[in-house]
Amino acid sequence: MTKNHGKSVFGCACCSGWTRRGFLGALGALGVAAAGARAATDAPRIIDVHHHISPPSWVAALRRARLDSPAVNDWTPQRSIEDMDRGGVATAVTSPTLPAVAFLPPAEAAAIAREANEYARGLAMKYPGRFGAFAMLPMPHVDETLKEIEYALDVLKCDGVAFMTSYEGKYLGDAAFTPVMEELHRRGATAYTHPNDPACCVNLATEVPPVIIEYGTDTTRTIASLIFSGTAARCPGVRFIFSHAGGTVAALTERLTAQVVRFPPFKERGFTTRGVTDQLQRFYYDTARSANPASMAGLTRMVPTSQIVFGTDYPYGTAVDHVRGLREIFDAQDMRRIVRDNALRLMPRLG
Repeated sequence: MTKNHGKSVFGCACCSGWTRRGFLGALGALGVAAAGARAATDAPRIIDVHHHISPPSWVAALRRARLDSPAVNDWTPQRSIEDMDRGGVATAVTSPTLPAVAFLPPAEAAAIAREANEYARGLAMKYPGRFGAFAMLPMPHVDETLKEIEYALDVLKCDGVAFMTSYEGKYLGDAAFTPVMEELHRRGATAYTHPNDPACCVNLATEVPPVIIEYGTDTTRTIASLIFSGTAARCPGVRFIFSHAGGTVAALTERLTAQVVRFPPFKERGFTTRGVTDQLQRFYYDTARSANPASMAGLTRMVPTSQIVFGTDYPYGTAVDHVRGLREIFDAQDMRRIVRDNALRLMPRLG
């Protein structure tokens, strides 16, 4: 097992003193402990589904590849909890951010993903009720990903899995990823997605960095890939959450539902405006970096509030700012759906 600061992943600062047997055995008691903690205190109620953490072994791999950043390096569990408390967040469902482990060869990607997922579940045990986890997957390596899905969902009891929107130019509807999508469909799993630096769009003649334009566009590309590859229709059991209000998808709704379906290849395969709209309306979309009137106006014209979940993009955004922004847009009933109830429908354990 890869070492972190001279200790195994079970001996990191987050979960000091845990043995593997103790770590896995404690998972069964986690739900009871979390429920007791919430019952005993007047805890906040918000669930944040877009909250980044920095597992030590993953950060070390990023540093070796010179892919780390100040926000990644400076993260601590205490800083997460402080931000959650300021914004009234009860539980953050965690995930590392881009590039996940796609820059690593298969065996190393699998090892780092495993340690990251065990670290994330260690957080949940140390801070009962405060953290859930979307499992990091060793994508685009399919065999390793299938093994990690089994371990993360069956042994660690993670709340779902985490994807990047694209891997080496392949989007989530790519045929290469069919075994992964079929397994998640079989399990009825929740799949959170986060935008990536797209391989298609480097060295553009612009001074605007990819995070400003390309991240949102890459989310739309993967949504279109899932729909027009037929993956979304074949695997309805996968409950996708797309970051940042779905990127640019709301602005392109007419093109996706009316213009694209007129193209002969899609028309011949039976795509209709109603069919594409139905797919868009069954996906979930988080509010990270989108808690503003313009973004929410487009999203709420595309989907009902039952499909919107609360996200902050911490440490790149704060809970306070997102709650404040949403309260200026939605009434109390819609706020309850967005900040808690919709997430509980996807992940009842968090209740």
